[in-house]
Amino acid sequence: MKALIIELWYFFLANLRASYFGVFLLSIFLITEVVQIPFVSRYDFIFLSAVVFQVCVLVFRFEKPKEFFVIFLFHILATCMELFKTNPDVGSWMYPSISTATFAIASVPLFSGFLYSAVGSYISRAFTFLNLSYERFPAYYHLWILAPLIYINFFTHHFFFDIRYLLFGYIFIIFWSTNIQYRVYQVQHSMPFLLAAALMAFFVWLAENVGTFTSIWLYPNQIEYWELVSFNKISSWFLLLMLSFALVSIIYRDKLRQ
Repeated sequence: MKALIIELWYFFLANLRASYFGVFLLSIFLITEVVQIPFVSRYDFIFLSAVVFQVCVLVFRFEKPKEFFVIFLFHILATCMELFKTNPDVGSWMYPSISTATFAIASVPLFSGFLYSAVGSYISRAFTFLNLSYERFPAYYHLWILAPLIYINFFTHHFFFDIRYLLFGYIFIIFWSTNIQYRVYQVQHSMPFLLAAALMAFFVWLAENVGTFTSIWLYPNQIEYWELVSFNKISSWFLLLMLSFALVSIIYRDKLRQ
């Protein structure tokens, strides 16, 4: 029992270290909910804080330039999606204080891209802090079939047939036998890849509830009064995680081959 508790403790610490960017952003959300920041809008303060944090991460070499490049690419793709999703004609969600933000493009505050970068950062850091390797990883080209289909469907499902269930089927087929090997202390552990991805999507959904609870952004059904983000969003985060994983895998392809 003691050995199990020790392993769980190290597992918790490893995940905490891997998710430092996301934890930082959530902390800023909570702080700015209870503390009035002078001279600058809330959204601009979050953006400037995220920029300073990212610069420090690079200066102190917590991330390598190639890791930053891939995560920044995800940032750009996510911002484009945000511009579409928050457009009044689409209205998937909104940023209620966007009119106060200086660092913004149309309906999107610039800090929003960091929300997605935090997801990519976690996946990247997990390779290091959890010593990840993979068993029976599918042929690499599957990721590059999935990634554009997932990204395009986030736009096209508003106008045409939503193919997410076909994408889920494709993902389950190719990753059904894939296992993740990880080691955080003394014991080598194994977990099905699909289970790990589902758990990650669930925890991102929890973090999203913090974001909406603090009114950083809101879904249409939360404008009058706050309620939990729909459980259906977990499926969207699952797909977005697969897209993020495809991008991060560019720099960790050797570990996938193993």
